[in-house]
Amino acid sequence: MNVSSRSLTSRLGHKDSRRLPMLSPRAAAKAAAQVGLPELKTAASIYRVLLHQPRLARQINDLFETLLMECDLDARLRELVVLRIGWTNEGVYEWTQHWRIAQQIGIEECDLLAVRDWREHGHWSREDTAALRATDEILADGVISPETWALCCETLPSDRQRLELVVTIGTWKMISDLLKCLEVPLEDGLEPWPPHGESPASLAHSA
Repeated sequence: MNVSSRSLTSRLGHKDSRRLPMLSPRAAAKAAAQVGLPELKTAASIYRVLLHQPRLARQINDLFETLLMECDLDARLRELVVLRIGWTNEGVYEWTQHWRIAQQIGIEECDLLAVRDWREHGHWSREDTAALRATDEILADGVISPETWALCCETLPSDRQRLELVVTIGTWKMISDLLKCLEVPLEDGLEPWPPHGESPASLAHSA
């Protein structure tokens, strides 16, 4: 990553760094009503940007709802995947939002922090390792290696779960890129890069 790209990444989440204006709460609620999207969704910055195209916002929301609420894939694996993508892709919005979600479902903070450099930690289950390896390979090469796929087949018992893993990785990679490209800011009151504000960019800069 070049210096200008790192500088841009370090600004993500701040109110003065967006490329599309966020809709006002009233305009966002009106657009959401057009497509049957619950008004409470419009409190999130991502929807106040996506609702420039209401049908697209609804379709992305439906994908989120399926992956968050209607999947056989273990929620722990999903959140490890999302946080790994957020950290690797320097996605402050993704990391900050899913840090809270992961804690709400009971993942210990030590595991969430270990996602940043997961190969240096030996406490992962085989399921964790399969999901994190698959995530890294898709991020790096766009494909899962035969060896990692074999591990996925050993640890995820159904074709449905393996499909959901791949779709989860692909979806949040897309969302991470979207959030960064459009410079979607964090909601008011949220501190970036919990728990201590250290980001991949700042760590790389200080190395």
